[in-house]
Amino acid sequence: MKKYLALLLLFTIVSCKTKAVLAKGTASNSMSSDKIIENHYKNKTDFSTLYIKADVNYKDEKQSQNVTAEIKIKKDEMILVSVRFLGITIAKGLITPQGVKYYEKMNGKFFEGNYKTLSDWLGTDLDFQKVQNMLIGQALDNLKKNKYKSSLEEGLYKLENSDATIEKKYFFEASKFLVKKQQINQPVQNRMLKILYDDYKEYPEANMPIGLLVEATQGKEKTNIKVDYKAFTFNEELSFPYSVPSNYEQIFIH
Repeated sequence: MKKYLALLLLFTIVSCKTKAVLAKGTASNSMSSDKIIENHYKNKTDFSTLYIKADVNYKDEKQSQNVTAEIKIKKDEMILVSVRFLGITIAKGLITPQGVKYYEKMNGKFFEGNYKTLSDWLGTDLDFQKVQNMLIGQALDNLKKNKYKSSLEEGLYKLENSDATIEKKYFFEASKFLVKKQQINQPVQNRMLKILYDDYKEYPEANMPIGLLVEATQGKEKTNIKVDYKAFTFNEELSFPYSVPSNYEQIFIH
C-alpha cells in the first residue's frame, strides 16, 4: 500500500519539445546565504496548470516495479495523479492544501487524511506547497523564512540549517541556482529523505528538471523512486476527476 502512495506523491515530468539542457554552473566563490536564496527565487514558475507524463521505477527491499504516471497540477490548488501499469489505471490520488486522498484498484481500498501520516513516514513535515515544490524542482521549504549557513561543496552552493532534531541541506548549481539536491535528516528517528535532480531544461514558463531520484530511509528500510520525465504541457484547461467507488474499503496508515 505504501508503494502506491509513494508513487502518487513523489514524481514529475518533462519534455515534449526539444530544448537545450541548461548549462551547469560550478560554484567556486563563497556567497552569502541571502544571495543564494535570492538567486534561487529568480527562477520563475509562471504557469497556472501543468500536465505531466512520466516513467517511474519504484524499488524497496522486497520488490521493484515499473509504472507510468499522469500528473495534473493546478498551481497552488490541487494535484491529481494517476498511476498506470500496461495502460491500465491502478491507482489515483488527489492532493490539496487540505489533505491527501488516494485509492488503488487491485485491493479495492482507499485512504483519506491529512499530511501527518505521510510526514511521519517520509521523515519530514509535508504540506501541499512542499509536495508541489518537490515536483517542479523548487526548494521544499520557503528559504526566506529561516536562517541558513552557506558553504561550497563539490562545486555546488550549499545551504544548511539544523537543530537538535532535524538537519536540512539544499544544494544549488551556480549558473541559475537551480536545486540539485535536497536532504532532510532526523537522526533521533534514524530517518532521511534525499531528492536528487538531473539536468534542467528551459521553457518560457519555468526551468524544469528532466528527472529526479527520491531516496527515503527509515532505519534499515530503504525506498528509491526514479523518475524519467517524458512529456508535459503548460497552461491547458484541465479536469481533475476523482471519485472512490462505493464498495472500496477505507484504510488507515500507521
